[in-house]
Amino acid sequence: MSTDYSKYSTADAAPIAVNMLESFRAVGYNMEAAVADILDNSISAGAKNIWIDFEWKGADSTFSLKDDGCGMVNDELINAMRPGSKNPNEERDINDLGRFGLGLKTASFSQCRKYSVISKKRSQKPVFWTWDLDYVYRHAKEWKLIASLPDGNWNEQIQNLYSGTIVIWQDMDHLLKGITADNQKAYNKFLQTMEYVKKHIATVFHRYIEDNKIKIFFKGREVEAWNPFLIKHTATQSFPEEPLQNGKIKVRGFVLPHKSKLTQEEFSNAEGAKGWNAQQGFYVYRNERMLVNGEWLGLFRKEEHFKLSRIMIDLPNSLDGQWQIDIKKSVARAPFELKDNLKAYASQIRARAVEVYRHRGKVIQRNSVTQHFQPVWIEKQKYGKRYYEINQEHPLIASMDLKAIKPLIRLLEETIPVPLIVINESENPDSFFRPFEKVAASSELKELLKTVYKSLLNTNAPEQAKSRLLLIEPFNEYPELIECL
Repeated sequence: MSTDYSKYSTADAAPIAVNMLESFRAVGYNMEAAVADILDNSISAGAKNIWIDFEWKGADSTFSLKDDGCGMVNDELINAMRPGSKNPNEERDINDLGRFGLGLKTASFSQCRKYSVISKKRSQKPVFWTWDLDYVYRHAKEWKLIASLPDGNWNEQIQNLYSGTIVIWQDMDHLLKGITADNQKAYNKFLQTMEYVKKHIATVFHRYIEDNKIKIFFKGREVEAWNPFLIKHTATQSFPEEPLQNGKIKVRGFVLPHKSKLTQEEFSNAEGAKGWNAQQGFYVYRNERMLVNGEWLGLFRKEEHFKLSRIMIDLPNSLDGQWQIDIKKSVARAPFELKDNLKAYASQIRARAVEVYRHRGKVIQRNSVTQHFQPVWIEKQKYGKRYYEINQEHPLIASMDLKAIKPLIRLLEETIPVPLIVINESENPDSFFRPFEKVAASSELKELLKTVYKSLLNTNAPEQAKSRLLLIEPFNEYPELIECL
């Protein structure tokens, strides 16, 4: 039954332009993420070449991004500069890197108080508009663009392109407010920030660069891709790709070589800007554009033993909502129903990474490649509903008298508080202890570990038994204890 809205009175509650535009500045971008968001628009516009440049003048410095994409006519440009120009729920082109229609605006306003866009469509005259927060605040009080361009040869640059767009940032107050051009310390800090931007671009768009889909030039020099997986190195171990959700999602793991297998240059390059420990984890891509790098998505903690494990996740843009992709395109959250699959796959990668770490890159002959991760709980479905059972193939459980403990197992399975766990996990994902965390150094955990280890020794050599323990929950969380057996 539809609601009859004609019987209700209404009131205008349009947002106040100044307040809303100032709010855009607090979305939380850093400089690197803001620049990457602008480049998304260039790629979506079909650009083959992107030029990033800046001119240092202290507080009057400018930062620009130019592309040779399809360009825009006047109405298209105005719409592109209109906040919320897209409905995030609408079906998009599979190659579209945007979602909310806010990227250009929020990314630009996060870094500057004034930005201009000049664009030229094929066989058309260039058009340009500027968002100036000071003009909106002091004069217009409305959502008004102004037809102005900053000083410079911007019109000449756009005319030299068959088609394309230039975004120009001015008054970068968050970074350069009150800074004079002769402030050497501020200049050095600015150059350091630009270096961070270049490295971020090399990482986020590495697959586009490697596949020659685009060329990115930073201050006139071509940016080289930074691939986190060392795919071309002969000592890198690549795992088979695993499709999820009927092939919509693809997961592929890599174990990087031990330091002993790398030159000093290779080792330094592979650690990236954040260091080896920080780079372990999942790398989430949407349409080959990296969203998240080096995160375990709440499934594991980062530890020294697992620093060689890196896993690629490929998503289509149709799953943005399901994965809670944010405006900045720097946050992704694995859906609850996929966490067990991701954890099981990642546990195999992590287990192999621990072996490489422990044995300094030595290849271990073992059978666990063909064995599966053994969790304590297994997710199942019946009549369209999910439920959970204790895994009776878990080595510790299988070693018991199952007939004697079956009533206890049934009681636990029927009373597991799934709704409460789901609520607490979504609201406070970091508030849970990992298995045995409170008693990690206690004899209780060690005795359990020894019990299972002894049973595995009946059919396995010591190294094989240790390898199998790395695939058994919860011992997979404690490789340092396994090493001490």
